Amino acid sequence: MTLHQSTPQVDEEAALAARAAWLHFAGGKTQGEVAELLGIQSTKAHRLIARARSEGLIRVFVEGPISGCIGLEEKLKADYGLQICEVVPNIDEGALPLRTLGMAGARYIRNLIESGRHKMIGIGHGRTLAAAVDLMPSVSAKDTRFVSLLGGLTRRFAASPFDVIHRLAERTGAEAYVMPVPFFANTAKDRQVLESQYGVSDVIAMARRAELFIAGIGEVDAKSFIATAGMVDDEDVGEVMRTGACAEILGHFFNEHGDYLPNSVSDRALAPRFEDLKSHKIVALAGGTAKTRAIRAILEHGLLYGLITDEATARRLVATKPGREPGKKNGKTAPG
Repeated sequence: MTLHQSTPQVDEEAALAARAAWLHFAGGKTQGEVAELLGIQSTKAHRLIARARSEGLIRVFVEGPISGCIGLEEKLKADYGLQICEVVPNIDEGALPLRTLGMAGARYIRNLIESGRHKMIGIGHGRTLAAAVDLMPSVSAKDTRFVSLLGGLTRRFAASPFDVIHRLAERTGAEAYVMPVPFFANTAKDRQVLESQYGVSDVIAMARRAELFIAGIGEVDAKSFIATAGMVDDEDVGEVMRTGACAEILGHFFNEHGDYLPNSVSDRALAPRFEDLKSHKIVALAGGTAKTRAIRAILEHGLLYGLITDEATARRLVATKPGREPGKKNGKTAPG
């Protein structure tokens, strides 16, 4: 069993940055006034405030309903049987609005920790989840533990830059259990060998006991996360695309109609089995023009318990009716 646990250390510079940010944003002080109050140069006050912003120390709460987003949330819940749906206004544009999604994901994960409702949370990886953890301020995990749902290495055993479990442990001081194996093994037999190893099998069993899975959703093409991060090669991507797959979640693939497409690539995934996905509550953090088709495919299958997305993506998702009775899910009854 591989355990990563960090104890937050006092960083004097970080503490000063937090104080400068408090004076500036909460106290309404100018940067010059902050510098005077802290006894530092104005240039350093500017740098400290910028650091506080970049490290996610600043949290902004907007009181009052955002009517357009709430309407989209209710529509997505009704169309796809979601129990949780959060739609946030876009603060950046592009094929993958990482800052918008990262801010929303950071707030969601922090709220989960502070609520204390879940003792064990399974975590996927990818660009969007990495952005969420990067934007999350330090928070004590209390009794919450995290377990990786996926192998965090490439097939050449190089570390993936988007494996978030270590960073999550550093931000929270939580016990975090990792799988030091590739996301996709070279063969199905290799996967069986790796899964049987002492420690790895324990982490897999722990992941099955997690009360909630948090995952990203990937598109299936040469620019997808699993391709660009070196998890699979061009031949693998081509094989999956030939099956008609357009979406991937936790190592499993689906076509645009939401049909599950088992294949030799998913057979090699160091990831939860499809039966595990169907029996767990899964909250996806996903959005952007590049992923709209993939997100709709996963929603069509009815696999998700919750979705956190951006407003622009939500509007595209509700623009095409899912073609079934509102609230009815394919293949999975919504958990209570």
